[in-house]
Amino acid sequence: MSVGLFDLPKDIPVVTVRTTNNRGFTATELAEQAAARIVSISDTAPPAIREQAYAFRAQVATVVELYLKQAVHSDRTTVYSALNDAGHPELAELTRRL
Repeated sequence: MSVGLFDLPKDIPVVTVRTTNNRGFTATELAEQAAARIVSISDTAPPAIREQAYAFRAQVATVVELYLKQAVHSDRTTVYSALNDAGHPELAELTRRL
């Protein structure tokens, strides 16, 4: 099916919506979403191959989660320093404790 400049597949979801209630996504949730996008697994693959793909996807999710957590920690350090430098040590300390 042609739509404008793009050919959109009929059998593959183009848009996925995920929501949370009164919070953001956790690093684990985001890592699982990323891993599912990075490693696709065919329903028609032989069982042994499919099992290996699921194991690999789980490893990818673990690595992505680690780096997401490091990114959050690094960003909080940056915010802490910016608040401290701006003369707000109390707010900086509250941010550090998050």
